[in-house]
Amino acid sequence: METPDHATETPADPAEATGIAAQNWATAAADPQYRAAVVDLLGALAYGELAAFERLAEDAKLAPTLGDKAELAKMAAAEFHHFEQLSDRLTAVEEDPTAAMEPFAKALDDFHRQTAPSDWLEGLVKAYVGDSIASDFYREVAARLDTDTRALVLSVLDDTGHGNFAVEKVRAAIEADPRVGGRLALWARRLMGEALSQAQRVVADRDALSTMLVGGVADGFDLAEVGRMFSRITEAHTKRMAALGLAA
Repeated sequence: METPDHATETPADPAEATGIAAQNWATAAADPQYRAAVVDLLGALAYGELAAFERLAEDAKLAPTLGDKAELAKMAAAEFHHFEQLSDRLTAVEEDPTAAMEPFAKALDDFHRQTAPSDWLEGLVKAYVGDSIASDFYREVAARLDTDTRALVLSVLDDTGHGNFAVEKVRAAIEADPRVGGRLALWARRLMGEALSQAQRVVADRDALSTMLVGGVADGFDLAEVGRMFSRITEAHTKRMAALGLAA
């Protein structure tokens, strides 16, 4: 996953962090509700990375050139490495990675089924827009996590290079045929709505994650802040659309 325009930043200085965000995993995990929330979060992230690997491998088949195919294959490999990092972390904290991912598989599979791209360009826009929305969401949550979990989450959200690759290819396609822009803009708006709805459904189904977002486990996350969080995510989406040369 990647997001060129981060919707939020975690504290640059550990001294600025308070509560759970200032604790390490060993201390924070003493709270069973917090531990459950983190296991859910890592499970959701792990399945998202596994799905991203599968999708990029499929998209590589639609690539118009051998060079494009190779670039997507390299990005798919990076996503699988992120999956392995998350899986290893779950194992290290004595959680079964498959069991942690299972609750999120259907919702993510449904999202990908409902937003299956019809061609190469739609696939690029989906990866750029859809993955970036998810990354923004996880970055927002990461700011409230313990130091060890936060470092891992931010590591697996590192840019795999897909963002710049998608921008370059989509802008070139629009230059070659401006009519492409209108179709892709409609597609990106649909992806935005579906991605936000899917994220809300996932959170609503998991009590520990819900508590992490609205308060009680994660310091400072109240309902008003959740609203501001989604506003920041929407603003970052608008910037990405502009980078693609599309109207939000």
